[in-house]
Amino acid sequence: MIAKTPSESYTEQVHMVNAADLNGYKRLFGGTLMAWIDIVAATTARRHAGTNVTTATIDTLNFLTPAYSNDLVVLTGKMTYVGNTSMEVCVKTYVEQYDGKRNLINEAHVVLVALDTDDKPTAVPPLAPQTDEEREEYEAGRRRKALRKKRSLEKY
Repeated sequence: MIAKTPSESYTEQVHMVNAADLNGYKRLFGGTLMAWIDIVAATTARRHAGTNVTTATIDTLNFLTPAYSNDLVVLTGKMTYVGNTSMEVCVKTYVEQYDGKRNLINEAHVVLVALDTDDKPTAVPPLAPQTDEEREEYEAGRRRKALRKKRSLEKY
């Protein structure tokens, strides 16, 4: 398989927060944001794999600051690590100001698995990081995968 760069699957999604997206404290409901994150992660992974994908786990999900009604919320998805059939996507969520400046409000690492036509895990192209930042994120993804594996083994 031919390796792909993180930029080949980069995804960006924009939402205007409205009343239906708010919780009782008039802030963006966390569950709504989680759904948006899952869609961005799946789109990014699908673009990389060229197949259907399914979410396996959300490794980290950090709510840093809230978003409010009428905020413009921008989610970006970037491939950070790839195994044999699994892929890790970093989804960053920002509130975009009127001047275009973006303030980070959430960061998540989502692990997805590529599926063949029988819904069985299937191999994905390797990831070819291009920048120092992408290489650092790849190594961090490798460490997160090792920690997930260790936690999984400790359960049994």
